[in-house]
Amino acid sequence: MEPFAYEDQSYFLIKNWMEQYPGLVAGITTKKGGSSTGVYENFNLGFHVGDQLEAVCSNRGQLANLIEFPLNSWVGAEQTHDTVIRRIILEDRGKGSDSYESGFKGTDGFYTNEEGILLTLCYADCVPLFFISPKHKMIGAAHAGWKGTVNEIAKKMVEKWGEEGIPPNQIFAVIGPSICGKCYIVNDYVMNFVENTLEDVEKKPYNTIKEGQYTLDLRELNKIILLKAGVPEKNIQMTKLCTSCDKSEFFSHRRDQGKTGRMLSYIGWKETSE
Repeated sequence: MEPFAYEDQSYFLIKNWMEQYPGLVAGITTKKGGSSTGVYENFNLGFHVGDQLEAVCSNRGQLANLIEFPLNSWVGAEQTHDTVIRRIILEDRGKGSDSYESGFKGTDGFYTNEEGILLTLCYADCVPLFFISPKHKMIGAAHAGWKGTVNEIAKKMVEKWGEEGIPPNQIFAVIGPSICGKCYIVNDYVMNFVENTLEDVEKKPYNTIKEGQYTLDLRELNKIILLKAGVPEKNIQMTKLCTSCDKSEFFSHRRDQGKTGRMLSYIGWKETSE
């Protein structure tokens, strides 16, 4: 079953999670409905791609209103395709919400069990990973490009939660919209890292096109890593939405030749009144 449901032209929701867990907000934006122009048309949420700051802030304010989660409660990062994951607390709210400079440096993953915090990360082909452990009210998000994937950022999130007393069988994950296996072509350099990650795995998430050229399914590779980390297969959902194929819906770094906007993944618990 497709985990993402089209809620508004500007965003998809992880609807089944939100129906199961009251107070949860989780999803990813599209490229539609915002204030940006040119190659960033229309709903660019990334500060770092050359768009006008006023347009990005306007788009973020619009999303905050749509999902009813105030902008000063968001947390963002300077993403570097690494595997640094940070635990977020209430005092961190607002960092990276209205400027790139104020975000967490060198960070590609967040997690928290506190209400009133929206964890946000930017994408334009890389794999958005969403995590939840309802029993512990822990939520998380990770940005997995090919480097973050082969360096097992998904496994590192599971390990971080293990340090919090959460076993892998109590973790649920959603693998979000990213470039699909048919659209993502890589070379031997990348495949050497992939093969090291796939040691002892029979079913390979890639196909050979010709010598030195392969199609790679990053989403499937992240699923394999989660399974190897102990997350049960029944706890993992994976989208079929492709950022490169779905030109009307998503920005794509590869398809758009590097000059494009960014979607935003988000997950957070709304504050409840005691």
